[in-house]
Amino acid sequence: MATMAMTLSSPLSKTSFLENQSSFHGIQIPSRVQPIRSTSQNNTSSSISMSSANPPYDLTDFKFAPIRESIVSREMTRRYMMDMITYADTDVVVVGAGSAGLSCAYEISKNPNVNVALIEQSVSPGGGAWLGGQLFSAMVVRKPAHKFLDELEIEYDEQDTYVVIKHAALFTSTIMSKLLARPNVKLFNAVAAEDLIVKNDKVAGVVTNWALVSMNHDTQSCMDPNVMEAKIVVSSCGHDGPFGATGVKRLKSIGLIDSVPGMKALDMNTAEDAIVRLTREIVPGMIVTGMEVAEIDGAPRMGPTFGAMMISGQKAAHLALKALGQPNVIDGNYTDMGGIVPELILAAVESAETAEA
Repeated sequence: MATMAMTLSSPLSKTSFLENQSSFHGIQIPSRVQPIRSTSQNNTSSSISMSSANPPYDLTDFKFAPIRESIVSREMTRRYMMDMITYADTDVVVVGAGSAGLSCAYEISKNPNVNVALIEQSVSPGGGAWLGGQLFSAMVVRKPAHKFLDELEIEYDEQDTYVVIKHAALFTSTIMSKLLARPNVKLFNAVAAEDLIVKNDKVAGVVTNWALVSMNHDTQSCMDPNVMEAKIVVSSCGHDGPFGATGVKRLKSIGLIDSVPGMKALDMNTAEDAIVRLTREIVPGMIVTGMEVAEIDGAPRMGPTFGAMMISGQKAAHLALKALGQPNVIDGNYTDMGGIVPELILAAVESAETAEA
């Protein structure tokens, strides 16, 4: 894998493919708010004031434009239902919007020809990446995964072998804002993947339901699910739990894989390389990424470091692009997408086996 590590020596090395394709951004809406200006006082302090030349509105007599309540309901319902119609048959479904799933969807969606549905059972996407670990806010990312942060333009405190983002939510909110602004992506949150669509031993989509319904099947009469057909499903459901590792556990229950041994004890140095290296298409039509990889392969858990989540997601994205016949770095033909290769650092482990914890 070491030979697959890619960097750019040109001044464009920190520029994502997205930023060089204006069609991704849609129509820019000019801001009507005056810029905030900084003024110095006594050469020792500064204050921030808003220009009063053309105030955007009068805060002493503020009124919203009138609207009927039914319009609000119709706008939300119509747009969501149109999204459901659009993504009932799509290119890629990413199940789980944690750090690996978000990174995967972000990387895939750089290609405007590929539509991505992102399914998250929680109301709030991000998984464990809203905190850096336990109840602490800082996020640790081991090098060289910091190059992905450079692409996202996220600031960090750099140390010898790792970097620290001041708050994990800064990573999560930044990648979400960039990802969800793209026209070929839709996030369906509060939606659970209850099952897989399987045809001729190939995964062909997911079976969905409202997350609250899935959590309460035993307390109510049956509510049948919905479906999303997809050419590729990326499972990034995280480690085992009520909604964790659901993809690989379902593969085992229907006999497409033999076992789900579960992740081993913590070993950061072994775990992160193994997660990226073992990210792969586990059965035809389904790619596994993130901590779900540790569950299927018995790799060690990594604890509160996030570099492998990001790079595993990127690798899964390019495996999905390869399966779709699209330019990708696995085949080395991503330069066809405009001549710019985004940063992609894969695992440097040469052994094909997972070390014992």
